[in-house]
Amino acid sequence: MPKLNLSQSPAVRAKWEENLKLDSQEKVTSSQQQLPNSAALTPQCIEKRWQVIAERTNKAALLDTDSEKQQNLYSSNIEHFIGTVKLPVGLAGPLLVNGAHAKGEYLVPLATTEAALVASYSRGAKLITEAGGVTALVINEGVTRTPVFEFANVTKAGEFVAWAVTEYEQFKQLAHSTTRYGKLKDININVEGNRVYLVFEYLTGDASGQNMVTFATNTIYQYIIQSCPVDIHSCYLDGNLSGDKKPNSHTMRSVRGKKVVADITIPAALIEKRLHTQVAKMVEFGQMTTTGSLLSGGIGVNAHYANALAALYIACGQDPACVAESSIGITRMEQNAQGDLYASVTLPNLMVGTVGGGTHLPSQKACLDILGLYGSGNARALAEVTAGLCLAGELSIVGAFCAGHFSRAHQRLARR
Repeated sequence: MPKLNLSQSPAVRAKWEENLKLDSQEKVTSSQQQLPNSAALTPQCIEKRWQVIAERTNKAALLDTDSEKQQNLYSSNIEHFIGTVKLPVGLAGPLLVNGAHAKGEYLVPLATTEAALVASYSRGAKLITEAGGVTALVINEGVTRTPVFEFANVTKAGEFVAWAVTEYEQFKQLAHSTTRYGKLKDININVEGNRVYLVFEYLTGDASGQNMVTFATNTIYQYIIQSCPVDIHSCYLDGNLSGDKKPNSHTMRSVRGKKVVADITIPAALIEKRLHTQVAKMVEFGQMTTTGSLLSGGIGVNAHYANALAALYIACGQDPACVAESSIGITRMEQNAQGDLYASVTLPNLMVGTVGGGTHLPSQKACLDILGLYGSGNARALAEVTAGLCLAGELSIVGAFCAGHFSRAHQRLARR
């Protein structure tokens, strides 16, 4: 509200007072929507929140009997809790994976509201299984956090770098003091003018690891602030160089989370039998859509990794926001000398874990149990299964476009 100029006319003054009154009324209305000050998950706080919204919706649809009984299980995963949201879960498969860690057939739970999605992934999974299974391999791992420090000039930035490289062992000891499972495996430096970005890369065991690397890096960050002999003008715990939950091209050549490759060779006769198209047509489709991806400014080339990842992440207690980065990758299809289809996927950003986060929640644990991949020792296997699932989806959707079935399948399954 602008200040009143006393020299203004009575009409202007009256309008100003009317606006002031309306503004005051809006504040009163807003205050009636206030939630309890505490974000805690207690029966008393939950009841107070429902007093605010009870007239707007059906309480039982969000806070059903099971949600009330299990509410304490959510205490480390949510604030201002009011209930749970149910999504339909379907099974895709069986998917045969011949991985370094994932070995055997898997039924993959997918949580989605998109008709035709589970059917498509199931079709691709069955095709892969009939062809002898997908080969999958985790080839690299690492989760980064990238604090940034600003100095008076590039000379001071250089002095900071010269000091920082002598502190690497101290940085590692500090990081390892914060976690039983994480390990600081690499430190890199990126200088931009008078700013220095330190890139700390960690192994995070069977956890996805975002919180783990944040806590460890913060300990190093505080040590730098207290011990650095060079005057730091400004600094922040993360300088946005990590690519956390954002699509980026850097990890195409490195890694964030788990980098996984998967491939398969499928006989031409099986492509015609199950996908009702030809190998040459699928390869041509891939070439044309690669050009389309370049024209659109896309990072990587794939048909729809995000569909598989979002549905699997929600079902299995992963962080759905990581789909933004995890869906970056490359799908490639070629016709080999025998006329069969060679297909591969490379996913450098799979942020998956089998401990921590939402993996322990009742529905999410149940889905990981279906896969047989809940708990310690299973994160790499989950990453390999995820890559196999993405390849299944690529084969199915490309086949559907080539056979002219894509729109028909969605119309049949979404409008029945």
